[in-house]
Amino acid sequence: MCNKKILIIMMSLFSLVSYSKNSQEKGLEIATKVQDANNQFLGEINTTKMILIDAYGAQTVRKMKGKILEVENDGDKSLSTFLEPLDVKGTKMLTWSHKQKNDDQWLYLPSLRRVKRISSSGQSSSFMGSEFSFEDLGSQEVEKFTYNYLKDETLGDSLTWVLERTPIRKSGYSKQIVWTSKKMLTPLKIEYFDRREKLLKTAVFSDFKEYSIKKKKMFRANKIHMKNIQTKKESIFLWETRSLGSVSSSREFMKRSLK
Repeated sequence: MCNKKILIIMMSLFSLVSYSKNSQEKGLEIATKVQDANNQFLGEINTTKMILIDAYGAQTVRKMKGKILEVENDGDKSLSTFLEPLDVKGTKMLTWSHKQKNDDQWLYLPSLRRVKRISSSGQSSSFMGSEFSFEDLGSQEVEKFTYNYLKDETLGDSLTWVLERTPIRKSGYSKQIVWTSKKMLTPLKIEYFDRREKLLKTAVFSDFKEYSIKKKKMFRANKIHMKNIQTKKESIFLWETRSLGSVSSSREFMKRSLK
């Protein structure tokens, strides 16, 4: 009788280990599939509006132009330049995303006429007073996380996979929960948890448009609404114009080009 109980316990433990392994494998498989579906866009040119909303509902609007260069075998490079209002006009942010190490990021401040490097510890801080961190603005390469498939779920009218992803390197987040559209293969919602594993903020992606690059179709959200659960502040990114497949010169993404 005792041996039978031990056998049942061992089988239960084996089943739990097997489930954990399978959920991690499935999570990685889905994340890789989503990344592959969104690769080969070559580059992007856009104009965006960033709306900052404080806890009392007051709004501040900033406008930017941006360029992205897809980099083979590494993360993308991006350059954002503020156009207005006057107090931030000319401010630029350059990001070199990476698969295997922390991103490189620099901020050019025209009032000081100098380029400031964003340290790895500083990447969890706010980007220009918004609820988006510097870390959020880097490309979300699969290699930056470990994954765990949680469940299938319907979100609004969309069928989604729900994945938990945990940063491998230093991060402002302990984990993220991602709802990914099965049809569009792109996130619809992300919950971000702080280092104490408390829910920090939620991003909702909407206004999706379909783009075709060399006969490959992909979807992009043209609105991201980030809500900070703890401070009650919000930020919205709106894409006013967007062109995928536009390849910029790599020289435009050099640190010296910021000045």
